[in-house]
Order: sequence, then C-alpha cells, then structure tokens
Amino acid sequence: MKRYRLTFLFVCVMNYMYGQDSTSPVAIHLIEVNLKTYPVLWQQTAAEYRALCYQAFNIAALRLNEIPKNKLRQQKLAIITDLDETILDNSYSEAQLIKEGKEHSNQSWKEWTSQSAATAVPGAVEFLQMARKKGITIFYISNRDTGDVASTLINLKKLQLPDADTAHMLFLSNTSSKETRRQIVTSKYNVVMLLGDNLNDFMHVFEGKKIDDRFVETDKVKEQWGKIFIVLPNATYGEWENAVYDYDRKLNLEERETKRKTKFKGYQ
Repeated sequence: MKRYRLTFLFVCVMNYMYGQDSTSPVAIHLIEVNLKTYPVLWQQTAAEYRALCYQAFNIAALRLNEIPKNKLRQQKLAIITDLDETILDNSYSEAQLIKEGKEHSNQSWKEWTSQSAATAVPGAVEFLQMARKKGITIFYISNRDTGDVASTLINLKKLQLPDADTAHMLFLSNTSSKETRRQIVTSKYNVVMLLGDNLNDFMHVFEGKKIDDRFVETDKVKEQWGKIFIVLPNATYGEWENAVYDYDRKLNLEERETKRKTKFKGYQ
C-alpha cells in the first residue's frame, strides 16, 4: 500500500511540475535537487570512477618510487592531501539528500560527518600507507570545520590511515584558503606531492577565479599534473561549481538555473 501511495504522490508532483511554468518555485527546486543525481550515481555505480581513482593513485605511487633513496633517508618529506572526495567518499550524504528531496546544508553535512562513516576513495588507503612506509609524513589539509576534527579522526582511524592524529590534521578555522596551512607544512618539510579533487587544494592562484582564468592557470602548470599534483575525480561539487555561478552566493534558485544555461557551449 505504501508503494502505491508514494507512486501516486510522485505522479501528482510531476503533473503539477509540468503544469507549471518551468521557472516556478517547485520546478526550480526539483531541478536544483536533481542536478546531483547523475554525478552521485556515477560516483557510486560507475566502474569508470573507480578506475580513475586507481589510476590517480597508481601514478602517485610511480612518482614516489622515482624519489632517490638517499633523499628519502636524508630529508623530511611530506605529502599534503585533501580529505573529502580525495581520501574520503561522502557520496552517501549527497545520495541521502536526493532521496529526501533536500538540498545540501550545514546541518545536513554535520549530521553526516558526526557519524564518522565515510568510506575510502578507491586506492587511497593503500597509497598513503605505502607512502608512510617510505618515511613520508602525511598531512591532511581539509576545509572541514575544526568542530569536525574529533569525528573525522575516528573516521580516519577506522580506515587505518597513517598519521591519523590532530597534529597532522589542519582544518578550517578562519579562512577557506588552504595556502596558509600549506605554508605551515612547507616551512618544516619538503613537500613532494599534493593530492586533491579541487584545484584550490594545490595552489592559491585558482581561488576565486572565473572559468577562463582557471583554464589559464591550469595550463601554466600543465607539466605538474600527474607529477607533483595528483587530481581525483569529483563531478558533484567543488570550486568549478562556484565558478559557474561567478561566485555569487546571493543568487536565488531561478537565477542559478539561468546562470547554468548561459555557461553551456552548443554548436550553433
């Protein structure tokens, strides 16, 4: 009986939606929620996603193996890595929001992180454990709030990640830019690699830049991708999404939909 009620409700919503202007509040809200459907499905069900993750960490491992043994012995080496969608898979949170017809919020994110239930991105644990065995120190620079440190630490230990302690976790306190936190690490260590799913995880030059400028900055360091910079796939969210909206956080749902359409490049 419950299934029939849900089906009837879905049909009613769809009938209402298509009976309305495409820019009605209900239609726009549903569009906004459903935007995440395919990226999240891709992350959770596509073998191609797993292959890309393994590829990234395989390349990273090859780069570490190229480091001379005397450098490993004589220098303090470190890897800086992001956490979310680089080491930790949070697609469960987005999937739950889609099921409930809700948008992402600070509250929903806190509810998720408090569970310490993120699984590892494919290949992440093995790679970081290998790096630590080589004597390379791991630093986790994340824009999770400092209030998430305790629950995140539980999560990292569950996954048996190396250097899982507060001394190696540099979380967001007063600015979303990671540059200052990276400098803390580089002042004491020779950083041989950075990992992330967002270009802001690598250099400050990508921060707050429009789409074309992000392309330019990416091309300037094209020799570093796959060498010092290892990128993990994330089509669900990130700085790229902010760039689509020209970093205007005051846009309402209808304005966001309009802005997205203006960014498409067709063939006519």
